Order: sequence, then structure tokens, then C-alpha cells
Amino acid sequence: MDPEIELELNKPLSGLAHELFRQVVEAAPNAMVMADRDGHIILVNAQTEKLFGYSREELLGHCVDMLVPERFRAAHSGYRHTFYGDLSSRPMGVGRDLFARRKDGSEFPVEIGLNPVTTDEGVFVLAAVVDITERRRLDERFRQVVEAAPNAMVMVDHEGRIVLVNAQTEKLFGYAREDLFGKTIETLVPERFRSGHYEYRAAYFGDLKPRSMGTGRDLYGLRRDGSEFPVEIGLNPVRTSDEVFVLAAIVDITERKRAEQELVSRTEELARSNQDLEQFAYVASHDLQEPLRAVAGPLQLLQRRYQGQLDARADEFIGHAVDGAMRMQTLIDDLLAYSRVGRSGATPQLTECARALDQALKSLSVGLLESGATINRGELPTVVANPTQIVLLFQNLVGNALKFRRRDIPVRIDIEAVRDGKDWVISVRDNGIGIDPQYFDRIFLIFQRLHTRTEYPGTGIGLALCRRIVEQHGGRIWVESVPGSGTAFFFTLNAGTDAALQYHESNPRE
Repeated sequence: MDPEIELELNKPLSGLAHELFRQVVEAAPNAMVMADRDGHIILVNAQTEKLFGYSREELLGHCVDMLVPERFRAAHSGYRHTFYGDLSSRPMGVGRDLFARRKDGSEFPVEIGLNPVTTDEGVFVLAAVVDITERRRLDERFRQVVEAAPNAMVMVDHEGRIVLVNAQTEKLFGYAREDLFGKTIETLVPERFRSGHYEYRAAYFGDLKPRSMGTGRDLYGLRRDGSEFPVEIGLNPVRTSDEVFVLAAIVDITERKRAEQELVSRTEELARSNQDLEQFAYVASHDLQEPLRAVAGPLQLLQRRYQGQLDARADEFIGHAVDGAMRMQTLIDDLLAYSRVGRSGATPQLTECARALDQALKSLSVGLLESGATINRGELPTVVANPTQIVLLFQNLVGNALKFRRRDIPVRIDIEAVRDGKDWVISVRDNGIGIDPQYFDRIFLIFQRLHTRTEYPGTGIGLALCRRIVEQHGGRIWVESVPGSGTAFFFTLNAGTDAALQYHESNPRE
């Protein structure tokens, strides 16, 4: 460099303005290097000394190429001349990875911003140099995390262009990543959804936050071979110093959808099967009553007319036949009641549980009188239900307590209700013989008995009927018991509409 030019540039060239310029450069947080057209350094700041390890005296007057790794120097002069051919402020090396060289020979990645500076002596270039080692390390760590993700990961810019994918994306969509870079994300969207996808993408950039995509909509991806598959997509904004990107995590849910469809099909098939069984049980139990009456009636007449007139064996045989016919009649009646629960077309209505219990106790009056049972009842709610079925529910549970009573103590039955959120929990508690916990599930199955008919009569349908009634009302039923210490049955009924609640509040003791 001409010593006279160097002397001129290292003294105030335009008075106060030039001095302010030097102060601004010196105070800049990044390394600042100004060079002339031939690449000779004429100005540096303290950050340059710190970043490159040179003193400014070692830099001034030398070619800027000394700060460029040797493998890039041959091309650097060409880039420098290109910049002078189109003077404008812009980043250097767009699309290229830039590196700088320290005094000790070590290299580090940089970003460089170029600005032309016009003076009386000519045009110079002021380069702002930023060490992006830490950013590169974070970027690389981010890329490794994305690459290791078990799901397909696709990152797009504000224009929807793909800037990053992982191996799972290649595997899922059938593209090499090089074929996706720079393409719009709509490449992976079925054509029939693309027009709407632009709007959804713009809306997301208007409200950036982590969330699932397409809530309430079925989403599909498009493979390279043109096949489509159902997906779930999670969206996350990724903010950098320059712009905001969107990282999409894509999950193929083909198997889940298939399993859901199979479950729906099996549920529908089971519902149809249950309807068929209900129809069969109803028809069978209904149609069996007539021939059973034809058998039971004459048998009872034989028993009344010829009791004691034949030999003891004949009386015994007739007795067995009459008893069998009566048990068959009871079984058919219970089975018919069970099948009717599922077939009932009655509209649920405001039902006072207290009144339903009264009707149930009236039906059980003989058993209550014979056992001398004491009934303790708390305040019971009004619910939206089928009143006939609620009566039947109480009748079976209280009847169960009467049947399985202890003979050494008076029968006591406690009935009460407590509110639990949106449900009423109603309990029927007795002091009877109790149930072994291993049979808690079994007792609610149809035709399941824990005792012989000689010990305790019954058909094994009562508790199954109770469960069916409760489940028809959207509730659940369960039991708690200790053998020898009594049993408590609990069932839930939905508190119902506001009207039911208001009715209960205005009639708390009815």
C-alpha cells in the first residue's frame, strides 16, 4: 500500500465525522475489519485482536487473506473483486460455509457482513465478523436430536420450504433428503388437501406455539409413490436469530387406525350379537310360559287331589315335578325381566329414588315381616331414570340382603346416598353372611350361584339384572364385603339435568 494513502487513512479524513466512525467501529461488539480494493487492512477494532489473536499493528497494512484459511485464499480475491463490481451491503458467501483463521493457525466458522464505505480517498469494505462456533455446536446438537428422533421430523421456513429432515422422514415418505430440501411442505400433502394447507400454514405462523396439527380433522401424508397414509402431526416453532422455523413431528397411525376400525367393527358385531341374544331370551322366556303352565297346572291339581291317596313314592314324584315346574316358572320370569331391561323403550324421567324404594319394600313386605328386618334409610336423590327399573334394582338388592341373612342376629339394612361429582353413589348395606372377595366379580354374572338351592333359593339372575339396570343408566355397580360381617352394594346414577337437580333441591325430603 502507498505509505501516503495509509497515512491519510489513519488520521482524521473528514474531521469529527471520521473520528465518530472510528469510535463506533472500536465499540462494536463484533470484530470489524476494513480493507481497501486490493484487500489491504486499514482499520481493525479491539474485538478483531481478541478474536484472531493478532495485535492491530500486525494486521494493518497486510492483506486480509491472512485471516482466511489457506485452502480458500485462491478464490477469495475473486470474491473480493466481485463485491466491488456490485457495491451493496449484504452477507458474504451466501450458501457457503465460511471459516476464518487465527494467528495460531486454528480455524473457526464465521458469518461476515459486508458494507461499502465511501470516502474522499475511495471506496473501502467494512467487514463485520461473527464467530458462530457456539451456534454451529448448538445447530449440530439440534440436528443430531432431530436425526435420532423415532418419528419423521420435517422443518420448514416461513415460506413452507423444507430446510431439514431426518432419516425417518426418508423412510416414511420414500424420498432422499436431497430431493426434499428446498421443496414446499405441500410436496408431502395429498393434492386434494393442498389448497387448504397454505391457509393452515399461514394461520400457524400467525399464532406460533407448540400444538397438534389439524385437531378434529383426519390428516394424511403423501409418499413418493403416490400412496397416502393417515398421520398425526405435532408442530413446534423453532426461533433463531434470523427467522422462525416450524418443526413438524409426523407419526404414521395406519396401524392405530386399523385397530380402531377393528374395534368398532367388533363392537358393532357384539352389539348385534347381544341384540340377537336379548331377542332370543325374550322370545324363549315368553313363549315357554304357555307350555309350562300346561305342565304346572295339571301337576298342582294332581298334588292337591291325590295327595296321600297314592303311595309315598308317588307323592314324592309329584312333589318333585311340582317343585321343578315352580322353579322353572321363577327362572323364566327372571330371565324375561332380565331381557326386558335391554329392550325397554321407556323414556327416562324424573325418578324419586325414595318412592322407588317404597314400592320395592312393598313388594318385599312378606319377607320383611318374616325376617323382622329393620330398614334404615337416608335421604335419597331424584334422578333421571326409568322408574320401573329403579324399583326392580332396589327390590333385588334388598331382597338379596333378606335372603342371605344370618340367623343369629336381627336383620339390619341401611340405605343411603352421597354425592360424588356428577354422580350419586347409593349403597345398600346389610349385616348378613357376607361374600368372599374372590367372588366379587362372579356374582354379577348371569346364572352364577355361590350356594346350593337347598341352602338359598334363587336363579342366579338377580345381581346380573342389577348390573344390567345400572349400566343401562350409565352407572357402575360394585360390592364390598367381609365373610360373616355383612355386605354393601354400591351403585352410581348420574345426577342428571339441571331440572333434576333443582327438583331435588326444592324437594329435599320427599
